[in-house]
Amino acid sequence: MPAVRLPAVAGMFYPDSPAKLTREVDELIPASPEPIQGTLRGLISPHAGYAYSGSTAGRAYGLLRGKTFDAIIVVGPSHREYFYGVSLFPGEAFKTPLGEVPVHKEIRSALINQNEHIFMSEAGHKDEHSVEVQLPFLQRVFQSMKFVPIVMGDQNRGLCQVLAEQLAQVSKDFNVLLVASSDLSHYHEYRTAVTLDQKVVDRLREFDSDGLLRLFENEEAEACGGGPMAAVMMGAGKAGANHCHVLSYCNSGDVTGEKDRVVGYVSAAITQVN
Repeated sequence: MPAVRLPAVAGMFYPDSPAKLTREVDELIPASPEPIQGTLRGLISPHAGYAYSGSTAGRAYGLLRGKTFDAIIVVGPSHREYFYGVSLFPGEAFKTPLGEVPVHKEIRSALINQNEHIFMSEAGHKDEHSVEVQLPFLQRVFQSMKFVPIVMGDQNRGLCQVLAEQLAQVSKDFNVLLVASSDLSHYHEYRTAVTLDQKVVDRLREFDSDGLLRLFENEEAEACGGGPMAAVMMGAGKAGANHCHVLSYCNSGDVTGEKDRVVGYVSAAITQVN
């Protein structure tokens, strides 16, 4: 893989024209975001095409205006490639139509910390969209930024806990924002999807990462990025976060009107309320 990862889903999930992409993202990010309590530590954001989940994602990214961070750590699932462990992109930057976003190498190195299950690798990164689609939102909110792209090849509880420990440590050592990339249930009828997704939304509102993982382990709910959500919640919690504000929930049926087979989307803010 080259040092700079080129966009894999520009022109499909979002516009490949810089002007059109800028205009679309700016329209999706609300000018007056919903006020939340506490210090922002993390976000949960969907990763579908912007026509479907962009407004839900925008509700989260609007909270970042006026804030600064050393880096944004984006954790997504691997949709196209299975591997055991947690893969950190080994290159220099990701590129989108809006320009390059450099990797924060010091924080990337700190996340590995001799753990055999967290490693620098090309695994999961080449064609994966879950991390990439978050970047144009971040690029429009921040004039400049660095980030750490992470893909989970497996999402079992043990790997979530291992990653959470490292996320907690770097959250204490650096001023970082954690972002979990996930959609919810896939291809159920509308009412079934809402019922399944509500279980996840309830666990988010309760800031209950253990209960969230139990839902997935018992096949009581679905989320393609359930592991990233749980790891980010646990990591932020170990670093002091204690609250999760659900900002928006919808599914593709709300957008298209086609309700036979829908995909669910949620955005949320993880905060530390003293």
